[in-house]
Amino acid sequence: MSSYYSKTSKRDRRRNKLYSIKKTGIKDENIDRQIIAIHKAIAIKLLARTELLEQVKQRLKDNRELGKINYSQFINWYSIIEMIDDPETFINAMTEDTPYMRKIRRKTPFIGILTEEERRIAIEQDAIGVTASIETLL
Repeated sequence: MSSYYSKTSKRDRRRNKLYSIKKTGIKDENIDRQIIAIHKAIAIKLLARTELLEQVKQRLKDNRELGKINYSQFINWYSIIEMIDDPETFINAMTEDTPYMRKIRRKTPFIGILTEEERRIAIEQDAIGVTASIETLL
């Protein structure tokens, strides 16, 4: 055995790997699915009420200035907001199911866009396999 392995613990070797495989459980998958459903509902509401975009843009700027989000996240969200003139692209960007989007949706700048009732409806509709629509949300 090399001297590296004899001087470091198994835990330290795991921590120093160049890659890591994250295991997600059922609970994480369920939470991510609910967050995607909520963001789809947010996208639909923003398409119907574009005046709410200014609130989101201001929150994004505030979060960036306060260091709550990094520049990459700021640019990503701002770019998505700029896609609102193309509804399908906007909704797809808001609900993209990638590790990066799952991560940044956990610190969403869209707080206050949906009411508690709208959030509940979006989650319930997703649970029964119904796609959210503006009519059911508003």
